[in-house]
Amino acid sequence: MKNRFTIGETSKLLNVPIKTLRYYDEIGLLKPIEVDKFSKYRYYSTEQFEQLDMINYLKSLGISLKDIKTHIETRDLKHFLQLLKQEREVTLNKIAELMVVSHRFANRVKEIEEALTVQSIGKVIIKHNSVRTILSLSEKIGSVAELELSVRKLETMTRIPLFIGKVGFTISVENLKNRKFNEYNSVYFLMEENVDNIEATQQLTAGEYACIYYRGSHGESREYLEILMDYISENQYSVIGDALERTIIDEFISNDKNSHLTEIQIPIKKID
Repeated sequence: MKNRFTIGETSKLLNVPIKTLRYYDEIGLLKPIEVDKFSKYRYYSTEQFEQLDMINYLKSLGISLKDIKTHIETRDLKHFLQLLKQEREVTLNKIAELMVVSHRFANRVKEIEEALTVQSIGKVIIKHNSVRTILSLSEKIGSVAELELSVRKLETMTRIPLFIGKVGFTISVENLKNRKFNEYNSVYFLMEENVDNIEATQQLTAGEYACIYYRGSHGESREYLEILMDYISENQYSVIGDALERTIIDEFISNDKNSHLTEIQIPIKKID
């Protein structure tokens, strides 16, 4: 039976590009069993097919050609086992990273789908929020430029790319009571449970919040803060914490201004 195969025949039989076989030859990973000294044709044997299968298998596991070459040269069982264990650990870490990404996708999809079904636009509703975790940067913000710079500083703290829907700004209790709505006192990042693992976080207390949604961004918030504060006063509530203002959908997500959405929440309690 024929036991010499040209590089072209070997390529077709094992579904490996000729370019790849030539590269393996160059780096000493899989040398031809024979090279014709006149024509320079490379020939491979069936005994080498299993070696190529091993190379393809280890490559499919993500193992580098350098490590594969070391194994083929040594054929050391302990080294081979350690190689597999190391690559498995790398794979598990990648899976964990992808699970985090998947969790972020799920959260964002859920929030946008919920945003699309909001009915009470411009009307105050009372929500009971559970404890939430944020990373906050306290500083006075009175202009769009200061707002953007504060977000960039916060991004440096989180080491996570910030995105619309998880970044918000706060207005102090004092400014709320004085109806001074043109100054924020902090920027915050709403953390995702079991995803973000960052120190120096804070807790937003659970409880009742007076909330309002409106079609617009931070620049249109004054009107809705007035509505919220009027509602709180008229319904015998008191403000017990800073207002939380967060744009969920803006022009970077949708060209349709009618789909833009910002939410303001103010923690409250009934006056005894």
